[in-house]
Amino acid sequence: MSESTTSRLSRKAISKPKKPYEGFPLTPHASGKWQKKIRGRIHYFGAWARRVDGKLERVKGDGWEEALELYKEQAEDLHAGREPRVLSGGFTLVELCNKFLESKKRKLDANELSVRMFHEYKQIKDLLLSSFGSNRLVDSLTPEDFEKLRADMAKRWGPARLSNSIVSIKSFFKYGVDNFLIDKTVRYGTEFKRPNKATFRKHKATRTKKTMEAADLRKLIENAEQPLRAMILLGLNSGFGNTDCASLPLSAVDLKTGWLSFPRPKTGIDRRCPLWPETVDAIHEALELRTKPVRDEDAGLLFINRRGAPFIRFVEKAQTDLVGEQFFELLKKLGFYKKGIGFYLLRHVFRTKAGSVRDNDAVDVIMGHVDTSMGAHYVDEFEDWRLQAVVDHVHAWLFGKDASKQSHVERLTTK
Repeated sequence: MSESTTSRLSRKAISKPKKPYEGFPLTPHASGKWQKKIRGRIHYFGAWARRVDGKLERVKGDGWEEALELYKEQAEDLHAGREPRVLSGGFTLVELCNKFLESKKRKLDANELSVRMFHEYKQIKDLLLSSFGSNRLVDSLTPEDFEKLRADMAKRWGPARLSNSIVSIKSFFKYGVDNFLIDKTVRYGTEFKRPNKATFRKHKATRTKKTMEAADLRKLIENAEQPLRAMILLGLNSGFGNTDCASLPLSAVDLKTGWLSFPRPKTGIDRRCPLWPETVDAIHEALELRTKPVRDEDAGLLFINRRGAPFIRFVEKAQTDLVGEQFFELLKKLGFYKKGIGFYLLRHVFRTKAGSVRDNDAVDVIMGHVDTSMGAHYVDEFEDWRLQAVVDHVHAWLFGKDASKQSHVERLTTK
């Protein structure tokens, strides 16, 4: 009798076990293995019987506990269509991500990291776990893995976000190496790099230009309700973005002198800016209509939404941005909306028009840009008249050269 005949007879001679409990994810196969069909393929997890002298014999307890444990280790990868990585000791990706975020949470609590940056790190964690699997061993990651991840990101995002994400991803693994959580430096390969300058130039040539005519911007200001009107003026007057407006403290604005001093939330870089009379007036109006904050920790913010909360909030896996949402609705209402533009358009407009003054140092001080030149180390003070010249130039372009010749202090004292 052939061996194949013996195998068939021996399989019939032993009955398959029943599932140990209702809802058990695996089923017994005639070969003596526990099995499950996932994404159209049969996968095996441990054995309920083993071949001894050509015959199948039940293993102790039908081996279902061991099979279930193996399934749990591989399930996430298999259901996601990835090659499973069986745990065999070592540091897993989810452990590394959690350790990294714990360290960043301590910096967040010490005001050394912005809420926005912490939120972005959490998004990177979700990206890594969904791409590689929570139980993937860090040491098992290969250049091919990172090449595929970069290709997926490049399909979804523009070069700026792709570049920032690659830097953030590498910071996770650098943290693991520097703190002896993983034994060796991760090999990213030759392809897991930030986009080059040519890619940025090509992308910029295809995207919607972030600019508007002065007359259209004046229509935005005229039709915006408070406090959005004040925010729009801050965007055009000082190059403010969404987060700048949402996190602006009352203490940063001196309405008597008409000056704003507020480090950028994103970088912490100091910036100063003289305010237009229109901006001062709009802030006064916004303060008169300001809702009382629900939380004591928000009491110092200049802008509070109608529900008594900040205009931008970060929750577990999402961000609510009422500044951007209200600006979007205003653009649609006036027929100005184009794909790819939002509130940050105002910062682009300010920088574009301010550049005509040919005083980039003054523009950088207003916008909170980093000056990496050697000369910047020797500058301790900056002349106010240079900052005033920049904002006056933008004001003249927006409202006309003869508009509002009185200073903001004169206007306030003559009311």
